[in-house]
Amino acid sequence: MRNDGSVPHLAIWAREFGPPAGLELAPAEPRPPGVGEVRVSVYAAGVGFADALVFTGEYQLRPDLPFIPGSEFSGVVEAIGEGADPSLLGKRISGATFIGAFAQTLNIPAGSVVELPAHASFAEGAAFLTSFSTAYYALVGRGHLKAGESLLVMGASGAIGHAAVQLGKALGAFVIASATTADGRAAALEAGADAAIDAGSPSWREDLKAANGGQPVDVAIDPIGGEATERAFRSLAWNGRLLVVGFAAGSIAKLPVNLALLKGASLIGVDNRQFYEKERDRALVYRRDLLRMYASGRLKPHIGKVYPIEEYVDAITTVVTGKQIGRVILAMRGVENAIAGSGSSDALLDA
Repeated sequence: MRNDGSVPHLAIWAREFGPPAGLELAPAEPRPPGVGEVRVSVYAAGVGFADALVFTGEYQLRPDLPFIPGSEFSGVVEAIGEGADPSLLGKRISGATFIGAFAQTLNIPAGSVVELPAHASFAEGAAFLTSFSTAYYALVGRGHLKAGESLLVMGASGAIGHAAVQLGKALGAFVIASATTADGRAAALEAGADAAIDAGSPSWREDLKAANGGQPVDVAIDPIGGEATERAFRSLAWNGRLLVVGFAAGSIAKLPVNLALLKGASLIGVDNRQFYEKERDRALVYRRDLLRMYASGRLKPHIGKVYPIEEYVDAITTVVTGKQIGRVILAMRGVENAIAGSGSSDALLDA
């Protein structure tokens, strides 16, 4: 879908910090790619909870206004800047950034994109990289999860939780998923979880222990925060590890530090963005491992719903309220293009 200049390139703009209704769909004329950059014709963008924190002003970093939100995308490379790999031209790619992905055209460093496997749709490509790389860094890089250990996945119906379920099984763990809805638990079991428990149950800790054969768990991954963090930490085994990924519940737990001493357990922070900034070489090794697993078909993002770009307020609101199981996707150039299989990149660019 090449733009000949007669039709404006659209983007979702944050002119001020605030709710989704305050965002604006408006033109954003692309510039030529700079040194080391590629310009991407974006076909799909993943909508994450962290994206909402950024444009509402609740994230730890505040971009200068105005800006285009969005952190995960997929599309076709349509132009190459000086010093970037020319073989990327015309390739179907997936990528991640801090802001800028909610746009039909995006300039980004060439090292921030990866080629999509032949079997992947653009919607899958916009749902894979951030969630799965965060879960992989948490479980492998920070939690050192071993085959035969037990893994509790909190928020298992969310994007990171769903990724952690699949990766936990791929790494040989016994995976227990915790989710608030029956549909969420069913989705986690379908993704490979060995057991699923109700996150809202008043007997949650007892349910967790029963699901793990009467034993406390070795590792827990927590993208939820709030009261859930302390009860998960109290459920850890000796030498257990609680991996703190985020605070989707909207609050941060005040954890009694004596628990770490009594249980010989560790509270471990997981910040995938800083990992890529501070340990890029190791991060790239992890990314290559992930892409091999994805290309082999062992991993698959769970797509909940694909919205046309014009329905961005509904899409983002769905994510903020937690009503959707699976990843919410914005189709930047038509829903059919976003959900299609591999197809021909040349045909897409020339359409």
